[in-house]
Amino acid sequence: MIRFLKRLLAVLLVLGVLAVAGYIFRAPLLRGAARIWVVNDPLSRADVILVLGGGMETRPFEAARLYHLGLAPKILLTATKPEPSEQLGVNPPETEIARRILTKKEVPDSAIMVASGFVNSTYDEAMVVRNWAKTNHIKRLIIATDVFHTRRAGWLFRKELGPAGIRVEVDAVPVREYTLTDWWKHDQGVVAFQNEILKYFYYRVKY
Repeated sequence: MIRFLKRLLAVLLVLGVLAVAGYIFRAPLLRGAARIWVVNDPLSRADVILVLGGGMETRPFEAARLYHLGLAPKILLTATKPEPSEQLGVNPPETEIARRILTKKEVPDSAIMVASGFVNSTYDEAMVVRNWAKTNHIKRLIIATDVFHTRRAGWLFRKELGPAGIRVEVDAVPVREYTLTDWWKHDQGVVAFQNEILKYFYYRVKY
């Protein structure tokens, strides 16, 4: 019994030391975890820049920036299923908001494309974009999406578009609420990171 208690005490002591060390060095550990998770490819000239649904305060702005850098001649949007308020004309559809942002950022309307078909998830977007890319003979595509979403989006789009000979590059778009150096200090950052980890492994199992 005494030997067991000594071993238990030793285990608890080791765990305590690890917990204290983890707390003391939490900032570099959490920063490192975020940097490992985020995918941010070196970008080369592509046929189109894809703006995934959501993130209207960041993604269309980044797509416009990349367009003006000359990284692609077209910007592609996807369309979500209209909400009741959108059907009544009370609120504009997300696609229309993205288009307005792009035109305000001096992207010509002729350079803005919308893939046919409504989407409700990143998987739906991958299917719709794959069909659009095949029809339009796209060979290289840039995805502009939020930092923590990059790993799941990159994996899924490469899986679905790669066999069709379409190269996918991912651009990590900074968000307004947090950065990779302080994400754990903000509720939005913690929720976004943990949700993307769960969704990533869910996607790997399901798709």
